Amino acid sequence: MRNIFKQGFWVLLSALMFAACSPQEDDKYSLGELGTVTSDIVSFSQAPSPTSNNVIIFTNTSKVNSPVTAVWDLGNGSTAKGNKATGSYPMKGDYTVTLTLYAADGSSASRSEVIHIEEDDFGLISTPAYVNLTGGIDNPNGKTWVFDQYNNYVKEVAEATGFDIKGHMGLGDRNSYSQEWWHAPPNEKKDWKLYDFRFTFIQDGARLIIETAGEGYGRKASAATIGGFNVTGSSGDDVFFPYEGGSYTFSIDESGQYPVLTLSGNAFMGYYCGTQDYEIIYQTDKVMALRVDNQVEKQDWIFVYCLEELNIAEPPIVKEPKAKPLFEDFESGKLTVNFVTQDMGPLSGIVDNPAPIPINTSNKVYRYQKTTAFYSNLSFTAPDYKFDLTRQNKIRLKVYIPSYNDYETENAVAGDWITEKRLRPQLAIKLQNSDMGDNAWQTQTEIIKRDLTMDRWLELEFDFSSVSDQQDYDKIVIQFGGEGHAGPGIFFFDDFTFCE
Repeated sequence: MRNIFKQGFWVLLSALMFAACSPQEDDKYSLGELGTVTSDIVSFSQAPSPTSNNVIIFTNTSKVNSPVTAVWDLGNGSTAKGNKATGSYPMKGDYTVTLTLYAADGSSASRSEVIHIEEDDFGLISTPAYVNLTGGIDNPNGKTWVFDQYNNYVKEVAEATGFDIKGHMGLGDRNSYSQEWWHAPPNEKKDWKLYDFRFTFIQDGARLIIETAGEGYGRKASAATIGGFNVTGSSGDDVFFPYEGGSYTFSIDESGQYPVLTLSGNAFMGYYCGTQDYEIIYQTDKVMALRVDNQVEKQDWIFVYCLEELNIAEPPIVKEPKAKPLFEDFESGKLTVNFVTQDMGPLSGIVDNPAPIPINTSNKVYRYQKTTAFYSNLSFTAPDYKFDLTRQNKIRLKVYIPSYNDYETENAVAGDWITEKRLRPQLAIKLQNSDMGDNAWQTQTEIIKRDLTMDRWLELEFDFSSVSDQQDYDKIVIQFGGEGHAGPGIFFFDDFTFCE
């Protein structure tokens, strides 16, 4: 097991919850006719665990001949499902444990027994995991955790665990313990109410208080069918449902490779993936990373949390206007200007000049492959400055527009506002403010050169001197063929300059 904790070792804390039994899972039940359960057939045994006399293992010994669901009230504020359950009782005293069986015909029956705990065992609640999570017995108000919204601590988690973890939430292949498929950039879910979730863990009574803004989130494949949530909307594989949070209990179990945090009732840690069990793959007194085994979709989900008071956005970088000329001729075979592709095809990149004739006899050029994505483009963003357009406002480049592209077919479009559905022999250059993220287009300045001559190199100039007083632009977008439609095409350009 990786050394993921700062001190000590883990011990069993409280009730371990198993999935409810079914005829398919436990063949000691005969399928037969659906039977009615009665209190005289309900029974269970109890035995102290090897770790402590204060940790009791309960086993359902009821004699039934039809499918049932076994539900336990462990008398310590925790509940569990399944034929076995484990209860933790740190303090001496008497506890009433109740086993209830639910039959498929709607009947139920219960049996209760009082167990007596002779001595206190405060070691059960004084482990580093418990203290890190709650603040310990000296912190009656507990500790409040939230998503690491700005990804301030994901690097720490990744370095400590060795796993591919890059965001406060994300997913990868099952058992990869990674976010290799997708991770959330800082503040990615700002349009949701996800960052309003607050998780307060309190040592006394192993209590968990979840506060929300009234909305919960989870997987389409399991939120309704397993979690029982009333789904009211969806977006792709994500669903939304009313969720007010509430007061719950929790337990920690050490039986696997990593300790498992189990939440009671319908509690979940902000995004529901089909279970209330979370492997604690990293934990300090300030940062925590949890892994969820999404068995329905064969995925691993990794979530990173920090203390509420540490969830602070880094101060924004103040970019001052500067005149920094840019030039890219591609002759080195490597980009010297940091162009970034968006929804471009795999053929995009530096290639041999397809037509080394005047006015462009250079060896290398850039091949631009527009895909069927609506908004394929290439862009450059100044890392630490804004464009000083009073001194530098002209973009020049050479372009080659092949005639072999399909400029006649009407293609699928992003919406009714797209009036041109065909790929066009044109080039658009846009200046944008990257601080606006996905909304940068709202204040952009765009110049379009339309109906360009095909099968020859052309020299084009895009003059932005008309917006030279604009001081917030720091991004250049290069877009061939038009936007908002699914028409694919190949284009070439060379000798890009941005200068006075």
